[in-house]
Amino acid sequence: MPQSQFYDPNVVRAKGELRIPTIPLNTYQKCVKDERNNFTDEEFINIFHDMQAIREFETMIFSVRTTKQYNGVDYVYTGPAHLYTGQEAAAVGMAYTLDLSDAIFGSHRSHGEVLARGYSAIRQLGDDELTKIMRTFNNGKTMAAVGTRSQGNVKKLAQDFLLYGFMAELFGRENGFTRGLGNSMHVFFAPFGIYPNNAIVGGSAGITVGAALYKKVMKQKGLVVCNIGDGALGCGPVWEAMNFASMEQFTKLWDDAHKGGLKLVFNFFNNGYGMGGQTDGETMAYGTLARVGAGINADAMHSERVDGYNPLAVIDAYRRKRKLLEEGKGPVLLDVVTYRYVGHSTTDASTYRTKEEIETWQAQDSIQAYRRQLIEAGVATDEELTAIEDGIKNDITEILKLSVDDAVSPRADLKQNPDAIRGFNFSNERIEVCAVGEPDVLIPLAENPRFVKNQKKARYAFDENGEAVSKIRQFNVRDALFEAIIHKFYQDPTLIAFGEDNRDWGGAFGVYGGLTESLPYHRFFNAPISEGTIVSSAVGYALMGGRAIPELMYCDFLGRAGDEVFNQLAKWQAMSAGALKMPVVLRVSVGNKYGAQHSQDWTSLAAHIPGLKVCFPVTPYDAKGMMNAALAGSDPVVFFESQKLYDKGEEFRREGVPEEYYEIPLGEPDIKRTGTDLTILSVGASLYPAMEAAKQLESFGVSAEVIDARSLVPFNYEPVNESVKKTGRIVLVSDACERGSHMNDMARNVTEFCFGWLDAPPVVVGASNGISPCPELEHYYYPQASWILSAVHQKILPLKGYVPEFNYQTLEKMRRERLGL
Repeated sequence: MPQSQFYDPNVVRAKGELRIPTIPLNTYQKCVKDERNNFTDEEFINIFHDMQAIREFETMIFSVRTTKQYNGVDYVYTGPAHLYTGQEAAAVGMAYTLDLSDAIFGSHRSHGEVLARGYSAIRQLGDDELTKIMRTFNNGKTMAAVGTRSQGNVKKLAQDFLLYGFMAELFGRENGFTRGLGNSMHVFFAPFGIYPNNAIVGGSAGITVGAALYKKVMKQKGLVVCNIGDGALGCGPVWEAMNFASMEQFTKLWDDAHKGGLKLVFNFFNNGYGMGGQTDGETMAYGTLARVGAGINADAMHSERVDGYNPLAVIDAYRRKRKLLEEGKGPVLLDVVTYRYVGHSTTDASTYRTKEEIETWQAQDSIQAYRRQLIEAGVATDEELTAIEDGIKNDITEILKLSVDDAVSPRADLKQNPDAIRGFNFSNERIEVCAVGEPDVLIPLAENPRFVKNQKKARYAFDENGEAVSKIRQFNVRDALFEAIIHKFYQDPTLIAFGEDNRDWGGAFGVYGGLTESLPYHRFFNAPISEGTIVSSAVGYALMGGRAIPELMYCDFLGRAGDEVFNQLAKWQAMSAGALKMPVVLRVSVGNKYGAQHSQDWTSLAAHIPGLKVCFPVTPYDAKGMMNAALAGSDPVVFFESQKLYDKGEEFRREGVPEEYYEIPLGEPDIKRTGTDLTILSVGASLYPAMEAAKQLESFGVSAEVIDARSLVPFNYEPVNESVKKTGRIVLVSDACERGSHMNDMARNVTEFCFGWLDAPPVVVGASNGISPCPELEHYYYPQASWILSAVHQKILPLKGYVPEFNYQTLEKMRRERLGL
């Protein structure tokens, strides 16, 4: 907590009562006739067009999914189909007032939002801008597929482009908006303000917080809309996100230029169901969804229930809420009541609701009601509206023909190019700065107290006589990380860092000590204990064009951010076919001494997920160089650090850690000790037991070469292969539990790569397959030098006179496996 704020017992213990603001419910009761002076006839008709286009588009999807044809066009669609039928008015009303600086994010059920926002953006963009967007995208191939239909009308061409790009994406075609890699639930097109939709329920909540945060930090115009369903309120990360977005520091601690709430709308499309569970009366406790805002902040998030069956009501709400957001009073929560006529998906028979219920909602159908209002108000005739409906159906039919034609809309050829999908895992670009501009800092770097102090430290752990320099004088791992990070803060104006106990305290393990003196709140701040949103907000921040360093205090807390790390951080570059970049460095501290839930090495979990770069440097020289490299890249990096080693000085590089900037490429192992008889490959903190084991092996006449992996993904095997070809033997060591360890993958690869040179099978030495114990017993849990010697003696090369302390015999291992130990 900042010292500027006093937590006063006389205030918090005082008698009183809490008053909750009144929450409006469906206050807008107007129709087309009432709004004739506020909309043009063209605008009224555009609203009808967009709703009907969504309805017909979803009718087409339902038809090809269930009857294998639509309007005479045969096609078998087997992909996901979470349809929008019934909810059209809510989407069109949401998109109507948005301008080109605004961004929407959605859910698995966002077809309607994509089309509504797309049509709205097309009407706002000029012909030249639209033409440039279409010609630039996908080298003009998507535009070319529909280019002959518009007869020179750029707006009509853009509408065809929208339908085709979306449809081709749904059907997995290379001309789709993300080259067929996003499909139904992940489609987006940023030039139209449509940002990624998310198949994970509630997954967009934290991401939109980060997107709005980017606009706030960079002083950009525009609001962000988080389109999710009522079922998402059963998900913890959504509550995390609403709290994170409402943090009081935005209005109390940030400087005047950045003060104020996030310009973010949590737009809940409340259709009454989450899957087959009824949210009103069964699976939720809120009764009225709009009530939820009262549990988040004193303004109840300006919550309001809006009639999502009336597009004009939704438009009215957005006009009013935009004013609040632009005054810095965000975020806002909207409970937009609507209804889906179809099941959760096309395979859902809706057995959990009655036919009478569905028919009651259909009797009040938003499109038909609005259609009648247009006719009654004299805006359009029945014939004119029928012509619009027929035109939409014809457009969708013709675009469908193009979308399913393999000659016009091919799929990726994975036989000819096996890397066509996985090649997008990483962009591997160098990005010095994510935006041009002068970084906001409080003092010159040369005046930062810690930076000055570090210049006086010994950058090699030993003096000229080979004696160890005192710990307090050594430039250690935490100093090295600080030096790399503060350098980037003075270079990249978009860079922010946040996590638990970051500011003032300097991070739980001291890496950030000294940053508070240099950085204003909007670049370096404390986050709530919300690991999920700590990561997902960094994802959203990066998707909008920024660079972030989120921190998880303990590796064990990865479990609290599992979806955000494994499904969000890792996948958006590939799901966007490389259109999006993810310059995020997720700092993760691997603990010890704190028992079973705070002392686990989970590097293997991160390494298992495609799309994440994973590194674990354990020397000051490596830590600084690899952090510099990670912060200059375009890919997500899970940067593991060892709490055992934060105060470790540089013991390997006699020249010490350079004061100047340098980089160490991720993926390159480093030989820390040369040898001829045995290779020891270590990951993370196990480097130091490996070095001790190599020293002890000398007494048995065994010369061990020690290689520090430094990275898990990517990883260059060539130095390891060359070492094994020389020694014929290898032990792989890590503090991760042996079962499921990435070391087993590495051992398998070494076996394949070096089979003809191996004199014995590779042996993996990992932590015990159990919980990490109290610190007094840790030497029985984490690999020690004696463990390595025992494994070498029993499995690889007998050591004359050695008495093993641990049992690595085959029968013992089989016994443990049989028992699950």
